[in-house]
Amino acid sequence: MEKRYFNTETRTEKRDDGTTTVTGHASVFNQLSDDLGGFREMIAPGAFSDVLDNDVRALVNHDPSKLLARTTSGTLKLEETETGLQYSFNVPSTTYGNDLVISMERGDLTSSSFAFTVQSDTWDINDDGDDIRTINKVKRLYDVSPVTYPAYPDADDLTLAKRSLALHKEKQENDKQEKDLVKRSLLRLKIELKKRK
Repeated sequence: MEKRYFNTETRTEKRDDGTTTVTGHASVFNQLSDDLGGFREMIAPGAFSDVLDNDVRALVNHDPSKLLARTTSGTLKLEETETGLQYSFNVPSTTYGNDLVISMERGDLTSSSFAFTVQSDTWDINDDGDDIRTINKVKRLYDVSPVTYPAYPDADDLTLAKRSLALHKEKQENDKQEKDLVKRSLLRLKIELKKRK
């Protein structure tokens, strides 16, 4: 499972019935991340289209003991917008729910994150020489979370992405060696043909 953090607007809205709704984007499309340890990453539009009906939870800081809402109970709403993966839920009247509202209204907690596994990704190198991973399809969406620290993903969460980068680089090297071998073989064949003339 990987987690990604976005410093996007997450807001609260008080309703006439006294409830509070939290709305935010857990992911933003076509936006390059900061350096994630040797590569940068972006999420392609449509990456979540097959997982919106997963059993997804809304948690505080990815903490499973602080459950805010859930898609299967109908308390968590997910949708892909032009911006990215949007979520919304009515805050439960729990201690951590009330704490969340206070922290958000004060502006102390303003960012979002999501936990996922990848179904398909592609790797490229941009003009600056950076390795760029594009997540084209998410295989499983586990949770969306209002979070305290959007800019500091846990290094353990990047292990799968780094492994994917290593495999990509290994494939590039193998492709290069294969092309070199074919080139050398063709050159030898050319030399042999010239000798026979």
